[in-house]
Amino acid sequence: MDSIALRLPASIETDRLVLTTPTLAHVPEMAVLANSRAIYEVLARLPHPYGESDGRFFVETIARGQSEFAWSILRDGRYIGVISLIGIDLKDHPTPEIGYWLGEPFWGQGYATEAAVAVVAAAKVAGLPALRATALTSNNGSRNVLAKAGFIETHEGPSPHGTNAGKPTTFMRQDFMQ
Repeated sequence: MDSIALRLPASIETDRLVLTTPTLAHVPEMAVLANSRAIYEVLARLPHPYGESDGRFFVETIARGQSEFAWSILRDGRYIGVISLIGIDLKDHPTPEIGYWLGEPFWGQGYATEAAVAVVAAAKVAGLPALRATALTSNNGSRNVLAKAGFIETHEGPSPHGTNAGKPTTFMRQDFMQ
């Protein structure tokens, strides 16, 4: 892993959540929660249907890989979702992107905002100069989470990648003062 990943905390605690390294123990609940058509329809890179093999692949290959740094989001020790910094190797894009999803039973309770605020703070402490984010323009919930975490909408356009390619997307950014 590059120096950015080495500067990010393995775990982060907030008032209600623990963000921690994704493990195989999280896979059964991950598979249940991620196997949601509603989640699939707003994410660019989540397969559907989503099974335990997808969860194992995520944990073993992607979660703490060369270009991504993910945290499982836990509430009272229970897995409720994931949040990641994507592109931390800075090869494909000069600014990493924050991405996340929560299981539907946990929507609307402020957990995504709490996790996003914590990851933004960790990224700033790690020395990243900025973060970017995208959300489908129709996904008001995610756009609100990102705004509460300090992101500013920069423009709208078609999504450039994944299952959302071509869909109307809002692009956001947060610059940190150095």
